[in-house]
Amino acid sequence: MAAELNSEAFQITAHSVIIRRPAGREYQLPNLWLRDNCPCDDCRVVETQEKRFILSSVDADLAPTEVGLDNSQLSITWPDNHQTRFPLSTIDQLMIPEPKLHQPWPHDFTPETFDWSLFLTHSQTTVASLTSFMRWGAIVLTGAPTQSESLELLSPVLGPIRELLFDRIHNVSVTGHVYNIAHTSLGLPPHNDFASYSFPPSVQALHMLQNETPGGESIIVDGWAILEQLRLDHPEYFKSLCEFPVPFREFDQDNETYATEPMVRCNIDGSIHSLRFSNQLMQMMNPMQPGIQQFYSAYRELCVRIMHRESAARSTFRLEGGQLLLVAAQRVLHARESFQPVAARHLQDAYFELDNVANKLRQLQASHKPE
Repeated sequence: MAAELNSEAFQITAHSVIIRRPAGREYQLPNLWLRDNCPCDDCRVVETQEKRFILSSVDADLAPTEVGLDNSQLSITWPDNHQTRFPLSTIDQLMIPEPKLHQPWPHDFTPETFDWSLFLTHSQTTVASLTSFMRWGAIVLTGAPTQSESLELLSPVLGPIRELLFDRIHNVSVTGHVYNIAHTSLGLPPHNDFASYSFPPSVQALHMLQNETPGGESIIVDGWAILEQLRLDHPEYFKSLCEFPVPFREFDQDNETYATEPMVRCNIDGSIHSLRFSNQLMQMMNPMQPGIQQFYSAYRELCVRIMHRESAARSTFRLEGGQLLLVAAQRVLHARESFQPVAARHLQDAYFELDNVANKLRQLQASHKPE
């Protein structure tokens, strides 16, 4: 165990190295963290920059034998004489919080529209459209083909289609295979698809091929904004929605999916990660289950806010043939007004993953940086 050593810029303790930075900042760097993150060529796969060193090769009470600080570079010697060198700028960068891409909707929000053809060109239009999508959780593409299966053409930008049961590309009309309420002319309440999956898809593309019927306006709801306000107004309700297990089931004569999960999941920092909301897929629960009274109070309040027609977190518009609505499916709920099935209305949808969309945006931002 190392003896305590003081200097103007750093201090060694039994389990960490403390670095004093300008403006009163102080970083306490655990010894195991320093050794685990050594950036040298012996500890990394040079060709890929993947980590090669593994912590099981050192003792739990590992401590440096020598520490130096020169020209803003931290130098460490370990008991086996291995040398670790860290630019302090690298550590400074880790202290900068990740920017939040998503933002709550402004009043009277309507998704931004972008041209289908330009969206697929990997151009500045693609960057602008994906940036808008990551920020607001919804965009509309116009001028899309009206041919069946055209959703396949989105893969170069959105990544591969995530295949689920009940078809790779789903047909939604009143004349096809009916296995849920979407295949009727009834109004469809706000929901996200496949709440019955352990890991529901995170992006959904809804492509209107034909829409010649009266009614059937599209509705989207910013579920995260509603949850954040609910957390402020009723923190006990929000907590119940994060903890209480809810069963969801979707099935037809050939397939069945079933998951029991809380409606809300949060990240480690408390920010919302996902909302799982589908009134039509939610199943009956044991009424004697502990916490069910509190859950139902919370669930009712959530339903009231999601169904509120004048909510600032709600947007209604008509999706015409040749238009496509893209939603961040674990944030933005989608819905539909009832319609009169007196003419053609044919929608196809498919699913993608947000990680792939974010990756494409990073790629394009890097390639479109000014020289």
